[in-house]
Amino acid sequence: MKPDLSQKFSKLFGQPATAAFFAPGRVNLIGEHIDYNGGLVLPCAITFGTDLLVAENKEGIFRFRSLDFEDQLDIPVQDGYTRKGKEWYNYPLGVMQQFLLNNKKIMGLDMLFKGDVPVASGLSSSASIEIVTAFALNETFNSGFTKLELVQLGKKVENDFIGVNSGIMDQFAVAFGEKEKAIELNCDTLNYKIVDCKLQDYVLAIINTNKPRQLSESKYNERVAECQTALKDLQKELKIDYLCAIDTATFNKYEHLIENETVKKRARHVIEENDRVKEATQVLASGDLTRFGQLLYASHASLKDLYEVTGKELDTIVNFCKTQKTVAGARMTGAGFGGCAIALVKHDAFDDFSKNLIKYYTEKVGYECAVYNSLIGDGVKRV
Repeated sequence: MKPDLSQKFSKLFGQPATAAFFAPGRVNLIGEHIDYNGGLVLPCAITFGTDLLVAENKEGIFRFRSLDFEDQLDIPVQDGYTRKGKEWYNYPLGVMQQFLLNNKKIMGLDMLFKGDVPVASGLSSSASIEIVTAFALNETFNSGFTKLELVQLGKKVENDFIGVNSGIMDQFAVAFGEKEKAIELNCDTLNYKIVDCKLQDYVLAIINTNKPRQLSESKYNERVAECQTALKDLQKELKIDYLCAIDTATFNKYEHLIENETVKKRARHVIEENDRVKEATQVLASGDLTRFGQLLYASHASLKDLYEVTGKELDTIVNFCKTQKTVAGARMTGAGFGGCAIALVKHDAFDDFSKNLIKYYTEKVGYECAVYNSLIGDGVKRV
């Protein structure tokens, strides 16, 4: 338990914390915009995340406090909860609602959250809060959920309580992440395998564009619709349920079935990206970070040219990385239209890389990006 957080907890609640938990944020190393096409993703947990300290209280009240937000909430234990505006505490509140819907008993709890995942950056600060809350409640009240059930519960919070139509990758990576490992996850079946991901003398640079983030729902939904159109066209001759059921060689043989050229480009990205994930899993397991870096660059180029979801800010970051001998590879990560990029940067060169990138980016874009140095860390745990 971190001493400074323990002291703050005691000061806020007038009693010591009895348990501490941590859940990380996540990045998707490769495999973008294919989760809704039956494909594979390769996320990992990062070393930034959310700390949660708890202690039961005798008043039958849930008290939510955060060292990152001024908003706070005291709410009695009751039969059900509904969303309250857009405050951060809706995430733990939604978790409590899911426990109640599953007939789990919960009692009054003092809860102090502290996170260092940049909010609205695409690194899953929300999934981090959901999973750390669910894990803490499960442990505190012996609720008996498996880790996979907590993941599915977190997704329901996002979809049903918060109202965001997201997939399961974020919660899955936050819960199942392991130090120096990535997760090859089939978002459709939830089959997964843990993949060795030793970064050797590299670190994972996470670069936040700081672009005011309006994840373009309309653009996102447009891409989903274009993929569905491509699938219908291919189904004229192929018995497939989703685009990622075929590989690039098969697509090359049947792409003539797709009449619209834009739709054809979208499908090509999806299918080639799925093949890149498969290759990335193999090269990471063999420790070939040079080839892995090339796959990162290829992924970004495809997201830029075929899927058209990158934008000036993300392209500026990747263009800079290409000029640096100390960078093995880089790409946008997340949905695009802003958010974050990742880069594999030599550990010894990170400080110079960071300083020079911020200068270059500011000159090109007009405001600074933020650069973070992360390793691949553990999933949710008691600390």
